[in-house]
Amino acid sequence: MTNTAEVAADTAAPGTEASEGRSWTAAQVVVVLVIGTAALMVSLTQSLLVPVLSEIAVDLHAGGDGIAWVLTSTLLVGAVAVPAFGRLGDLFGTRRMVLVTLVALIAGSLICAVAHNLTVMIIGRAVVGLSVAAVPLSISLIGVTLPKAHAPAGIALISAMLGVGGALGLPLAGLIAQYADYHLLFWICVAGGILAVPGIVLLVREPARVAKGRMDLIGTALLGAAMLALLLPLAQGDSWGWTDPLTIGLLGAAVVLLVLFVAVELRIASPLVDVRTTARPSLLLTNIASLCVGFALFATLIGTASYVQAPAATGYGFGKSVLAGGLCMLPGGIAMLLLSPLSAKLRPRTALVIGSLIIAAGFATRIVLTDSLWQVVLGATIAGSGTGIAYAAMPGLIIHAAPRSELAAANGLNALFRSVGSSLASAIGGAILASQTILLAGHALPSLAGYRTLFAICAGAAVLAALLALFIPRHASTSDAALPE
Repeated sequence: MTNTAEVAADTAAPGTEASEGRSWTAAQVVVVLVIGTAALMVSLTQSLLVPVLSEIAVDLHAGGDGIAWVLTSTLLVGAVAVPAFGRLGDLFGTRRMVLVTLVALIAGSLICAVAHNLTVMIIGRAVVGLSVAAVPLSISLIGVTLPKAHAPAGIALISAMLGVGGALGLPLAGLIAQYADYHLLFWICVAGGILAVPGIVLLVREPARVAKGRMDLIGTALLGAAMLALLLPLAQGDSWGWTDPLTIGLLGAAVVLLVLFVAVELRIASPLVDVRTTARPSLLLTNIASLCVGFALFATLIGTASYVQAPAATGYGFGKSVLAGGLCMLPGGIAMLLLSPLSAKLRPRTALVIGSLIIAAGFATRIVLTDSLWQVVLGATIAGSGTGIAYAAMPGLIIHAAPRSELAAANGLNALFRSVGSSLASAIGGAILASQTILLAGHALPSLAGYRTLFAICAGAAVLAALLALFIPRHASTSDAALPE
């Protein structure tokens, strides 16, 4: 049995000549699996509840507006937690912050597992939102823990968990919804978190910290307020109305707060986000491309399960169950997992271009092929394959370009861009599907034209990501980047 000392010895010297060129050791594989499990559990929480929201609403006697906060609370807290925990990881230890976020996952899921009213459920989901920061922190932890020869493959696997968790969450939730009580979903998250914590404590070392300074509380408050002002109307715009003064006012406030945040960060000695470094093409273009890919991934989720569950009378749907709709996402999730190592073998910029173009091809397939269920699964799987390659490439680009002292914060900001992309997809996709409808038995359902419009926008976003990637500089822009090209 591999002991803790052996694991530490095998992973303690990333980048040394002795460690480069060696084959994978059992200890290194165990470290990746432990951290990957943690990332997967956190990723699962972001899609797990979508198929069971109606069941939760009935059980908790909640209306549509109230039940929406079960998802929105996690989104909003996560938007604040990701950049904040990224900087805390640089200052006080990435491994330590991963453990803190996993404790939040366990605690929040436990609250939800025993919740029998809407308020408690929302509080639990808000606590779970803190755990969203675990994924970018895990990427940073892998990047500085494994030897350089193996770090890209480890990073690619952890990053792919963002998509894999979403793809696995839907069929798992559908299975639970069909055969068990939805509270079991939260107990699964509790169990997964409990399994991951001791593995990280015993098997993963804390990397040496090189960041100096103090936590930027002013910047954290400004960025958090800006993200809340941006994401809240995106999440609630359908119910509030896109022309409602509250929606418009919050979006305007988001712009003002972001401008103020940049102005403040330029003057602070130890900023939450190094604006000058982030504005360099290597990081700025990567983050914008991440937003585009995040947009496409979320549209895959909302445009597949609900699509196949629609009645056949719509002219495109297949009248399938929630479980069957989720299972249609499973091949794409498996493809993400299997293809992420391919991304590690390519230059990150090349992988992002290839992955983005594959995503565009997948959505083009969804536009053209609509006659059979296998065609829908094929298109979703192609898009999922591209997402796995593209997602795995982004942390590599960040690690090549970001200073070692800002690595966790840079990965956190990149994850935030992806989250904003997903929120935009939810808002824009929801608006498109709500505006292009057909009447069936007195009910308005999205039309095939609406879905095709959404898929065309997603294909365009993926092509834009590929074009942006072409302009990302080939070499790191900073002299102390975490990994040399």
